[in-house]
Amino acid sequence: MPSTTRRSRRRDTPPPRTGSNETEVLRGFLDYLRTSIVAKIDGAPEPQVRTAAVPSGTNLLGLLNHLTFVERSMFLGDDVTDWQATFQAAPADSVADVVARYRDAVKRANDVLDGCTDLGTPVPRPRPDRPAPSIRWALTHMIEETGRHAGHADILRELIDGTTGR
Repeated sequence: MPSTTRRSRRRDTPPPRTGSNETEVLRGFLDYLRTSIVAKIDGAPEPQVRTAAVPSGTNLLGLLNHLTFVERSMFLGDDVTDWQATFQAAPADSVADVVARYRDAVKRANDVLDGCTDLGTPVPRPRPDRPAPSIRWALTHMIEETGRHAGHADILRELIDGTTGR
């Protein structure tokens, strides 16, 4: 339960002002959400950052760990056999470790996206035996997935130490 005496409010960053084409809008909103979720974890205290605050077991660090796997699966073609397991960071992982892995996955995903000029083409896959969604679908799904978990992170962070804002 958060302390009621000390509440912190992060700067509330408005949605991005993006370019006018569809690619710039989709990538702008995805990057905005990616930055927001990392900001929610930044500065969260141990062990609360990895402690479940709700009956489902959801925790801040696990959300970012999960999103790392989603980025890698969607844009890099990594195979994930147990999605539920991705919601927990390894006990030895520090916040910095999980954040660094997420940022690396985002950078690698953006490298793939930088080479894609047509949103209707399939996401490049290292394994041709797996069907790939279109770039448009993948970006839209990642906006939905990241936005959903950023909302969870908003609530979890407020429960931990009262911090609110984007």
